[in-house]
Amino acid sequence: MKSILFLLWITVFIQYGWGQVVYSEPSFPSEEDSIIIYFNAAEGDKGLMGYIGDDVYAHTGVITNFGTGWKYVVAEWTVNIEKARLSRIAADLYKLVIGFPRDYYGLTNPEEKIEKLAFVFRNSNASRTGRDVGGADIFYTLKKGFQVVLIKPEINNRFNNPRRTPVFASADDTVEIQITWSQTETQIDSLFLIQDTIQVAQTTDDTLNYTFYTNSLEPGFTGFKAIVSDTSGLSDTSSFEIMVNPVIEETARPSGVKPGINYIDNQTVTLALFAPYKEYVYVIGDFNDWEVNEDYYMKAETIGEDSIYWWLTIDGLTAGQEYAFQYLVDGDLRIADPYAKKTLDPWNDQYIDEDTYPGLIPYPENKTEQITAVLQTNQPVYEWKSTDYTPPDKSKLIIYELLIRDFIADHNYKTLIDTLDYLENLGVNAIELMPINEFEGNLSWGYNPSFYFAPDKYYGPAEDLKAFVDSCHSRGIAVIFDLVLNHVFGQSPFVQLYLDYYGSDEIVMKLPNPWFNRTSPNPAYKWGADFNHESPETQALVDRINKYWLTEFKVDGFRFDFTKGFTNTPGEGWNVDGTRINILKRMADEIWAVNPQAYVILEHLTDNAEETNLANYGMMLWGNLNNKYNEATMGYHSSGNSDFSWGYYDNRGWNNPALVTYMESHDEERLMFKNLEYGNSSGGYDIKNLTTALHRIKMAAAFFFTYPGPKMIWQFGELGYDYSIEYNGRTGNKPIRWDYLNDIDRNRLYRTFAALINLRNNHLTFNSSSTSVTMEVNSAVKTIRLWHGLMNAVIIGNFDVINQSGQPRFNKTGFWYDYFSGDSLNINNMDTLITLSAGEFHIFTDKKLPAPDEDLLTGIVFENAATIKNFNLEQNYPNPFNP
Repeated sequence: MKSILFLLWITVFIQYGWGQVVYSEPSFPSEEDSIIIYFNAAEGDKGLMGYIGDDVYAHTGVITNFGTGWKYVVAEWTVNIEKARLSRIAADLYKLVIGFPRDYYGLTNPEEKIEKLAFVFRNSNASRTGRDVGGADIFYTLKKGFQVVLIKPEINNRFNNPRRTPVFASADDTVEIQITWSQTETQIDSLFLIQDTIQVAQTTDDTLNYTFYTNSLEPGFTGFKAIVSDTSGLSDTSSFEIMVNPVIEETARPSGVKPGINYIDNQTVTLALFAPYKEYVYVIGDFNDWEVNEDYYMKAETIGEDSIYWWLTIDGLTAGQEYAFQYLVDGDLRIADPYAKKTLDPWNDQYIDEDTYPGLIPYPENKTEQITAVLQTNQPVYEWKSTDYTPPDKSKLIIYELLIRDFIADHNYKTLIDTLDYLENLGVNAIELMPINEFEGNLSWGYNPSFYFAPDKYYGPAEDLKAFVDSCHSRGIAVIFDLVLNHVFGQSPFVQLYLDYYGSDEIVMKLPNPWFNRTSPNPAYKWGADFNHESPETQALVDRINKYWLTEFKVDGFRFDFTKGFTNTPGEGWNVDGTRINILKRMADEIWAVNPQAYVILEHLTDNAEETNLANYGMMLWGNLNNKYNEATMGYHSSGNSDFSWGYYDNRGWNNPALVTYMESHDEERLMFKNLEYGNSSGGYDIKNLTTALHRIKMAAAFFFTYPGPKMIWQFGELGYDYSIEYNGRTGNKPIRWDYLNDIDRNRLYRTFAALINLRNNHLTFNSSSTSVTMEVNSAVKTIRLWHGLMNAVIIGNFDVINQSGQPRFNKTGFWYDYFSGDSLNINNMDTLITLSAGEFHIFTDKKLPAPDEDLLTGIVFENAATIKNFNLEQNYPNPFNP
């Protein structure tokens, strides 16, 4: 017979504190007591375990009888005050002197009573936090005067129903029960313990001890009541339940049942959880009022020690009704289904309004804690309208990367659909959404994922996301999802199942587990819990995630975040890694087995030899040219600082136009910010001038969109967005400036982008891999020459802040045409020399093309506009170049 020892007593104080995240002195305080709180950083989520700094603070408030939320918060999250500072008394043990809580928190209404103290502990910059298990807030319940106190077994009857938080035991256990009382001015008369309806123990001492044996009981509940009475006639009762677990039924899952929610018919689901190394699992939810029940004890299919599937079929459900539910694992861990397609969040759903997510069902307050999954039989089926869509050729993509939160104030898919005219008119043929699967919080970039199969509700319902994809496809616009599969964060059930503790810059996982490394092998770049991409279970998860979004939402492909990390090879990841190459090729093959045309885009940023290998295999890779283009727009060219030739795939030795080149991304500083902040100047020419700075972006765009290979724009770059990436913190909300369209200079920039993209999209010279490209871009005067059988083109521009001369090096004499002005030049000498004013640029073609809006390049006065030697001007056109 094994014995369950819930707490080891030395004294009442030590006993009650041992194993708790927080405990107090006195041990069972009320709001009338002077209180000292002790924080054990080695318990809960262990986020501050091992921390050696002396700057640990409490973010603290109270829960009162006037509501369920935090109130009377002592200091805002990032505010450090001495009153909330903890003192270290031992390794991982801190104390906070509260004193009298009503005074400490500032309660003045005598009718308002403190029920709980609320805490999250953090260091001074909040880079490390100490929370309860699973990252939950910490709540410490205060006693209400004369009260019976259950010391062990350890129970927190926080859901007002003992069958929601029972003590778990097996058929051959013993449970040690110990009861005391919170002392008042009176004297104790008796302590009683009632089992079901029978009194099994009584004492007149301050403490009652009783050993309960389960070996004679059938599986199910046994109820207990602890009763205390004093000599004045007062009494108090506390109830708790002991659940004797059934014997686990070992049996195979029904055919076709996969981990997750399996819909059988309109009244029936089969739930399955892959969780080796666990002892037992219950299902709790709306269908059983969140009570533990032996009818919801999951069966097990044990394939091996490292492969155990827990499963249960639930019937009698109402067709079309949504049910929230969780798995209760080993009696103390509450997790949502890892494969859930919808979740409820007790912390963040309250900030999602009805317009964004109509009819969002409420979180089951006071019945459970942590995130829940939602199941619904007989769900409506989305009727796709765009059935004849063909995705753009990957070499011709113009990708618009956007973060919904910072793009539209309503932050929902319905409103995003309304922006498609704007994007289509710009010439965009692909939209890349920053992560939209459930992530921690609402206001994130999304690179802290929690649930991979559930669209984040802050952006709207799943059906609206499908409507957005459908609307894009009806316009010939592809949709690319940004997926984060290098790591996952602490709210993920995958993590919760095998979490060890939160380290200073990553989550440390228990071993063995199916999916994760204990820590990242990369010492420089690490976030959350690091996936072990060599694990077959991780590979199966990756494939399932990719297939789900490709089929259920018809997305056209993925941008995978930090694929440099898809390896277990130690180091910072720059060098060629054959294992990583094979891992990525395996993943890509599985994606293409589902959709042969799917885009596989990697944020890889490793040695060119490895990127060449992956590009030649058919994958696409991000090409970060932010710094080079920004040096050019700011007017700094020494030592080749503004040489952006690496933005052209052929200059890297690649066979395929697989380089997704960008001047800006979500992760880089905005060109316009640096133009205005650091731009060069000479005489009256000053790049810090707004009009001049915007014109420099036009010039950069002429040298960006015009050479072959896919390109990417970051949102509002086409309007010259000039807030720094660090504004309001790097990942903080940024101002949404649609009003920029009303500014004539910014509007011209938008239309210049559109004209250049139109030129590129409609002429093979600018998008074909058969075009011969020569780039001379390592000095202030930059030239790109494009030779193609159908049309030749030369782009030349002066990125300096003074007049400069350069040679276009036309490949033939005769007529050449200026794209923006529509003027024609009859070139007699292919070595023609052009003198260009600062910021002046031209696109010349040997075929006349329709000119774009005539005002695009106005607003800038060039001192010596394009003085060209050895040319004849075609007489049918005006002469702007008269030397």
